[in-house]
Amino acid sequence: MKRKMIVAVAMAAAIGAGATTAIAHGGASGVVKERMDSMEALGDAMKELTAMMRGQQDYGAERVRSLAATIESHGGEALTRLFPKDSLDHPSEALPAIWSDWDRFSALSDQLSAYARALAAAADNPRPSGGAQGGMMGRGQGQGQGMMQGQGVMGGGMMGGGMMGGGQGPTAEMLAQMPPDGVFFHLADTCSACHQSFRKKQN
Repeated sequence: MKRKMIVAVAMAAAIGAGATTAIAHGGASGVVKERMDSMEALGDAMKELTAMMRGQQDYGAERVRSLAATIESHGGEALTRLFPKDSLDHPSEALPAIWSDWDRFSALSDQLSAYARALAAAADNPRPSGGAQGGMMGRGQGQGQGMMQGQGVMGGGMMGGGMMGGGQGPTAEMLAQMPPDGVFFHLADTCSACHQSFRKKQN
Protein backbone atom coordinates (compact mmCIF):
# COMPACT_ATOMS: atom_id res chain seq x y z
CA MET A 1 0.00 0.00 0.00
CA LYS A 2 1.39 3.39 -0.94
CA ARG A 3 2.27 5.86 1.77
CA LYS A 4 -0.43 8.37 0.79
CA MET A 5 -3.08 5.68 0.97
CA ILE A 6 -1.90 4.58 4.41
CA VAL A 7 -2.03 8.15 5.67
CA ALA A 8 -5.50 8.61 4.21
CA VAL A 9 -6.72 5.49 6.00
CA ALA A 10 -5.26 6.70 9.28
CA MET A 11 -6.92 10.06 8.98
CA ALA A 12 -10.25 8.51 7.99
CA ALA A 13 -10.10 6.33 11.08
CA ALA A 14 -9.43 9.31 13.30
CA ILE A 15 -12.34 11.23 11.79
CA GLY A 16 -14.50 8.13 12.12
CA ALA A 17 -13.74 8.07 15.81
CA GLY A 18 -15.80 11.22 16.09
CA ALA A 19 -18.83 9.85 14.29
CA THR A 20 -20.78 9.63 17.53
CA THR A 21 -20.85 13.43 17.66
CA ALA A 22 -23.35 13.42 14.81
CA ILE A 23 -25.51 10.66 16.29
CA ALA A 24 -28.36 11.67 18.57
CA HIS A 25 -28.42 10.08 21.99
CA GLY A 26 -32.21 9.88 21.80
CA GLY A 27 -33.55 7.37 24.28
CA ALA A 28 -30.16 6.69 25.87
CA SER A 29 -30.08 6.55 29.64
CA GLY A 30 -27.90 5.29 32.46
CA VAL A 31 -24.54 3.76 31.59
CA VAL A 32 -25.36 3.68 27.86
CA LYS A 33 -25.80 7.46 27.77
CA GLU A 34 -22.71 7.91 29.94
CA ARG A 35 -20.52 5.96 27.55
CA MET A 36 -22.04 7.64 24.47
CA ASP A 37 -21.14 10.99 26.03
CA SER A 38 -17.62 9.65 26.63
CA MET A 39 -17.34 8.48 23.02
CA GLU A 40 -18.49 11.92 21.86
CA ALA A 41 -15.75 13.60 23.89
CA LEU A 42 -13.18 11.20 22.44
CA GLY A 43 -14.45 11.80 18.94
CA ASP A 44 -14.30 15.57 19.27
CA ALA A 45 -10.70 15.38 20.51
CA MET A 46 -9.68 13.05 17.69
CA LYS A 47 -11.30 15.26 15.06
CA GLU A 48 -9.44 18.33 16.24
CA LEU A 49 -6.15 16.42 16.34
CA THR A 50 -6.83 15.13 12.84
CA ALA A 51 -7.28 18.69 11.58
CA MET A 52 -3.95 19.69 13.14
CA MET A 53 -2.07 16.72 11.74
CA ARG A 54 -3.48 17.37 8.27
CA GLY A 55 -2.47 21.02 8.40
CA GLN A 56 -6.10 22.17 8.31
CA GLN A 57 -5.63 23.82 11.70
CA ASP A 58 -2.55 25.44 13.18
CA TYR A 59 -0.47 23.03 15.21
CA GLY A 60 -0.14 23.95 18.88
CA ALA A 61 1.79 21.76 21.29
CA GLU A 62 -0.14 22.97 24.32
CA ARG A 63 -3.46 22.23 22.60
CA VAL A 64 -2.20 18.79 21.60
CA ARG A 65 -1.36 18.08 25.24
CA SER A 66 -4.81 19.22 26.32
CA LEU A 67 -6.58 17.04 23.75
CA ALA A 68 -4.32 14.10 24.59
CA ALA A 69 -5.21 14.52 28.27
CA THR A 70 -8.90 14.38 27.36
CA ILE A 71 -8.37 11.14 25.45
CA GLU A 72 -6.30 9.64 28.26
CA SER A 73 -9.00 10.45 30.80
CA HIS A 74 -11.59 8.56 28.77
CA GLY A 75 -9.48 5.44 28.18
CA GLY A 76 -8.35 2.57 30.38
CA GLU A 77 -10.55 1.76 33.37
CA ALA A 78 -12.59 4.93 32.79
CA LEU A 79 -13.74 3.34 29.53
CA THR A 80 -14.10 -0.30 30.54
CA ARG A 81 -16.24 0.54 33.58
CA LEU A 82 -18.85 1.94 31.18
CA PHE A 83 -19.39 -1.52 29.70
CA PRO A 84 -20.95 -3.71 32.37
CA LYS A 85 -21.77 -7.11 30.93
CA ASP A 86 -24.54 -7.22 28.32
CA SER A 87 -25.37 -3.51 28.56
CA LEU A 88 -26.83 -3.38 25.07
CA ASP A 89 -29.94 -1.26 25.64
CA HIS A 90 -31.01 0.89 22.67
CA PRO A 91 -29.43 3.04 21.25
CA SER A 92 -26.15 1.36 22.25
CA GLU A 93 -23.76 0.71 19.38
CA ALA A 94 -21.72 -1.84 21.35
CA LEU A 95 -21.35 -5.38 20.03
CA PRO A 96 -21.56 -8.51 22.24
CA ALA A 97 -17.97 -9.21 21.11
CA ILE A 98 -16.86 -6.76 23.81
CA TRP A 99 -17.66 -9.30 26.51
CA SER A 100 -16.65 -12.42 24.59
CA ASP A 101 -13.24 -10.85 23.90
CA TRP A 102 -12.95 -8.73 27.02
CA ASP A 103 -9.17 -9.11 27.36
CA ARG A 104 -8.58 -7.52 23.96
CA PHE A 105 -11.15 -4.78 24.55
CA SER A 106 -9.54 -3.98 27.90
CA ALA A 107 -6.06 -4.01 26.34
CA LEU A 108 -7.13 -1.58 23.62
CA SER A 109 -8.70 0.68 26.27
CA ASP A 110 -5.44 0.71 28.21
CA GLN A 111 -3.49 1.29 25.00
CA LEU A 112 -5.68 4.27 24.19
CA SER A 113 -4.69 5.97 27.44
CA ALA A 114 -1.03 4.98 27.13
CA TYR A 115 -0.74 6.27 23.58
CA ALA A 116 -2.53 9.49 24.53
CA ARG A 117 0.09 10.02 27.25
CA ALA A 118 2.78 9.37 24.65
CA LEU A 119 1.24 11.99 22.35
CA ALA A 120 1.29 14.54 25.16
CA ALA A 121 4.94 13.73 25.84
CA ALA A 122 5.79 14.03 22.13
CA ALA A 123 3.89 17.26 21.51
CA ASP A 124 7.05 19.40 21.48
CA ASN A 125 9.13 16.94 19.43
CA PRO A 126 10.31 18.19 16.02
CA ARG A 127 7.92 17.44 13.19
CA PRO A 128 9.42 16.00 9.98
CA SER A 129 9.74 18.24 6.94
CA GLY A 130 7.47 15.85 5.07
CA GLY A 131 4.56 16.89 7.28
CA ALA A 132 1.91 14.38 8.17
CA GLN A 133 3.08 11.79 5.65
CA GLY A 134 6.58 11.65 7.09
CA GLY A 135 5.50 11.69 10.71
CA MET A 136 2.58 9.35 10.34
CA MET A 137 4.89 6.69 9.01
CA GLY A 138 6.88 6.94 12.20
CA ARG A 139 9.91 8.56 10.57
CA GLY A 140 12.12 11.31 11.94
CA GLN A 141 14.41 11.33 14.97
CA GLY A 142 15.88 8.01 13.90
CA GLN A 143 12.48 6.30 14.02
CA GLY A 144 12.52 4.95 10.48
CA GLN A 145 11.32 1.62 11.77
CA GLY A 146 8.40 3.24 13.57
CA MET A 147 5.93 0.80 12.10
CA MET A 148 7.74 -2.00 13.88
CA GLN A 149 8.71 -4.19 10.94
CA GLY A 150 5.25 -4.87 9.61
CA GLN A 151 3.25 -4.46 12.79
CA GLY A 152 0.74 -1.68 13.32
CA VAL A 153 -0.83 -0.60 10.03
CA MET A 154 0.80 -3.11 7.72
CA GLY A 155 0.32 -5.85 10.30
CA GLY A 156 -3.42 -5.36 10.43
CA GLY A 157 -3.92 -2.43 12.80
CA MET A 158 -5.61 0.09 10.56
CA MET A 159 -7.22 -2.68 8.59
CA GLY A 160 -9.00 -3.94 11.67
CA GLY A 161 -6.53 -6.17 13.47
CA GLY A 162 -5.16 -3.70 15.95
CA MET A 163 -1.72 -3.71 17.49
CA MET A 164 -2.91 -5.46 20.62
CA GLY A 165 -4.66 -8.09 18.54
CA GLY A 166 -1.83 -9.18 16.28
CA GLY A 167 1.76 -8.27 17.05
CA GLN A 168 3.67 -6.31 19.64
CA GLY A 169 3.03 -2.66 19.02
CA PRO A 170 5.46 0.06 20.10
CA THR A 171 5.50 0.96 23.76
CA ALA A 172 4.34 4.35 24.96
CA GLU A 173 7.95 5.13 25.90
CA MET A 174 9.08 4.45 22.33
CA LEU A 175 6.29 6.56 20.88
CA ALA A 176 7.13 9.49 23.14
CA GLN A 177 10.43 9.84 21.22
CA MET A 178 8.69 10.10 17.84
CA PRO A 179 7.28 13.14 16.03
CA PRO A 180 3.72 13.87 17.24
CA ASP A 181 2.34 13.00 13.80
CA GLY A 182 3.71 9.48 14.14
CA VAL A 183 2.29 9.04 17.64
CA PHE A 184 -1.10 10.19 16.43
CA PHE A 185 -0.99 7.58 13.68
CA HIS A 186 -0.73 4.83 16.30
CA LEU A 187 -3.43 6.44 18.43
CA ALA A 188 -5.79 6.52 15.45
CA ASP A 189 -4.87 2.89 14.73
CA THR A 190 -5.99 1.93 18.23
CA CYS A 191 -9.33 3.71 17.77
CA SER A 192 -9.83 2.02 14.43
CA ALA A 193 -9.05 -1.45 15.77
CA CYS A 194 -11.55 -1.02 18.59
CA HIS A 195 -14.28 0.27 16.30
CA GLN A 196 -13.73 -2.49 13.76
CA SER A 197 -14.14 -5.21 16.36
CA PHE A 198 -16.51 -3.85 18.96
CA ARG A 199 -18.85 -1.29 17.42
CA LYS A 200 -21.83 -1.78 15.14
CA LYS A 201 -21.07 -0.81 11.57
CA GLN A 202 -22.57 2.49 10.48
CA ASN A 203 -24.96 2.45 7.53
